[in-house]
Amino acid sequence: MKNQSQNFNLARIIVIFGFAIVAYMLYSLTVSIYENYQIDVHIENFQSKNDQLQTENLEKLESYKYYTSDMYIEKVAKQNLGLINPGEQVIVITEDDNNTILEAEYEEAKNFVLRNTWSNSRKWWEFFFGENPFKY
Repeated sequence: MKNQSQNFNLARIIVIFGFAIVAYMLYSLTVSIYENYQIDVHIENFQSKNDQLQTENLEKLESYKYYTSDMYIEKVAKQNLGLINPGEQVIVITEDDNNTILEAEYEEAKNFVLRNTWSNSRKWWEFFFGENPFKY
């Protein structure tokens, strides 16, 4: 009986030891899977950041090409320094030319001022039954 009891205790110890090993392996596997997930998240973040930086670099490269192009240099020279190419003529627009108002613009401004003098009930009447000048 004593031998059987010893075998039972030994079997119990082996089973408990086996469960401990399996539990440790499950814990290690879970930690490993979580760390792999964290690494994948970091990789995705870095890839999106990398794509964003590549897009910004391409935009900046295009801007650099534009600002160093002959066309831009010529434009700045004409605007800021008043230089002209051979055969070109300079046209100066005075403020008197800018004050001309088209007849349609004048009529629209006049109608707008007129509508602002209407009472609220008149505006509603025109909105529902008139040609509705308030629609865009």
